[in-house]
Amino acid sequence: MNPISKISIAIADDHSMLRKGLIKLLTIQEKYVALFDVDNGEQVIAAFKKNLIPDILILDVNMEGKNGFDTAKWVNQHYPFVKILALSMYNDEETILKMLQAGAHGYITKNSDPENLKYAIDTLSEKGFYLPENISHTILSGLQNNALGKKTEGIKLTDKEKQYLSLLCKEMTSAEIAGIMFLSIRTIEDYRKKLAKKLNVKGKSGLIVYATRNQIK
Repeated sequence: MNPISKISIAIADDHSMLRKGLIKLLTIQEKYVALFDVDNGEQVIAAFKKNLIPDILILDVNMEGKNGFDTAKWVNQHYPFVKILALSMYNDEETILKMLQAGAHGYITKNSDPENLKYAIDTLSEKGFYLPENISHTILSGLQNNALGKKTEGIKLTDKEKQYLSLLCKEMTSAEIAGIMFLSIRTIEDYRKKLAKKLNVKGKSGLIVYATRNQIK
């Protein structure tokens, strides 16, 4: 019999009771193993530098000190293979998009059912991206149904289109992107509209999630 392939996890949340509860909830099953739990971004970085590198990092958005946004950027820059599951009390579009732009691969709210958390972790491990239905509807009303599961097939992007999506994910304005790509702002706006139509997504939100899902960064 083959041994169970365990998913290593780590949790960063400044509420000790919550993160200890999540660790206990998950590790009661053999498929999950906890590497560490900490209460801020600085401690996440310290753990990573000690070579404690999880498959999945569950990351609270609002922590004192180095918050979830800054921590996600650091992890994505130094350990891009680590899947980040953002954890928050909020499900507003701005927060979700900001975390995705920072490098998160998934997003779940703290009031979610415990089984949903396990499903989110398993989905991240298998597919590399996860958004629950209620959140995906918040920001992706125009996204194709299969865009959150398998990568969109049959659509080829030019190098310029990939560059534009990459810059868009870095929270750059149209003017900043235009300067880097040596194009006019009007041309950049045309890029956005044409790409949204090509990918069948709705506006900036859909483009960012498409780029994140397809690892265009």
